[in-house]
Amino acid sequence: MHRMILPICLLLGACAPGMHNEMPSRAATRHEITMPPMKSFSAPRPIPPQRSNRDIQRDFLDLSFQLESGRVLQHLSRFEGPITVQVTGHPPTTLIPDLTRLLHRLRTEAGIDISRVSGDNANITIEAVSRDDIRRHLPKAACFVVPNISRLSQYRRARNSRQTDWSQLRQREKIAIFVPSDSSPQEVRDCLHEELAQALGPLNDLYRLTDSVYNDDNVHAVLTGFDMLILRAYYAPELHSGMSRRQVEARLPGILSRLHPGGDHVAPHFVDRTPRAWIDAIQTALGPGSRPNQRRLAANDALRIAISAGWSDHRRAFSHFALGRLTQASNPEYAQQQFVTAEQFYKRTPGTELHQAFSAAQLAAHAISKGLGEDALALLGSHQATAERHENAALLATLMMLRAEALDLTGRTTEAQSIRLDSLGWARYGYGADWAVRAKLREVTALSPLKGPNG
Repeated sequence: MHRMILPICLLLGACAPGMHNEMPSRAATRHEITMPPMKSFSAPRPIPPQRSNRDIQRDFLDLSFQLESGRVLQHLSRFEGPITVQVTGHPPTTLIPDLTRLLHRLRTEAGIDISRVSGDNANITIEAVSRDDIRRHLPKAACFVVPNISRLSQYRRARNSRQTDWSQLRQREKIAIFVPSDSSPQEVRDCLHEELAQALGPLNDLYRLTDSVYNDDNVHAVLTGFDMLILRAYYAPELHSGMSRRQVEARLPGILSRLHPGGDHVAPHFVDRTPRAWIDAIQTALGPGSRPNQRRLAANDALRIAISAGWSDHRRAFSHFALGRLTQASNPEYAQQQFVTAEQFYKRTPGTELHQAFSAAQLAAHAISKGLGEDALALLGSHQATAERHENAALLATLMMLRAEALDLTGRTTEAQSIRLDSLGWARYGYGADWAVRAKLREVTALSPLKGPNG
């Protein structure tokens, strides 16, 4: 199981700008900015799930008794008893603090008895290795989790064997998580959240979920209120390793009524399943390894499938968003139409405030490029607060940079400069290296007709 390199986080041009952007633009050389200290988020503010317990029961079963490939699992598997975690390899300085915050959340929100230890006998080993090492084993993965091993050096020999086959597990005892040691702090943290969630609980991802990291669209960066409820139910005393789907299904209504009583009084929605063809098209469009023309064709296929299925939810919106991202350079006006349509569908779908923030960034960037500062400010609205609540520093920094450019266009230069400087602390967490932060700042700055190549 692994976190796909599926770049919903690609805002405007690039989420992690390449070295070809190292040469400064004229706008950047006028006022080289000194980097402030890296910023970090304070106490988490997860939003409790708002859905029916009948919907959540279906989600729990589909998450827990199926792999991402579609393969059915016959038994529930989990750890029994206290769970220990150790960190090995070459962890970046932000990994331990972020892991400590995550383990605290798992103890307090999910009720899981989990703690970090030193030594070689932990249940879960988090090994920090280079991105190249990860991609030598799984080219499309940013990070991944494997049962019954503890080091990456063991993976090649154990791969494709019964030892690392999740479907063979009746009880979890030893699991390894491999995260990048040389990615941005946010990417490392996101890997910790997603892979530790799967090491502990469900192994599947569902695109129909709007409020979960158990979704390969990578919109949510950290475990949500829904995710914590799923994990709390997964470790409920009424359940145990080895149970069948039917056995779990019989006990789930009582478990959810106890853990989430409000959900008993919400009408179910029963979102339809996501066809494999749409998932494959999205992964081809946004994942690594495809040529530009293949990406565009796949994005068009995804949109065609979404329209044929009659969707009007976030999956239809995401299809338009993906097509907009992939046509932005070649046909900006067409891409803008796709972003507008995506925004319209997102607004009709409850629980998509974070999704709307991503769309707003694209729409505001277009308005800035046209010199429409007031329009850009209206589009950005309160999305900055949404990004902060959901702990997405890359999105937060980008929204702040866009706001600064919009303020400059309206003549509010002092306010713009203050927000621009404030954005850099978040950008250091979201984008990592100083060169990447400066490249992102140059990219956003170049949108403005006041500061672009002809400004």
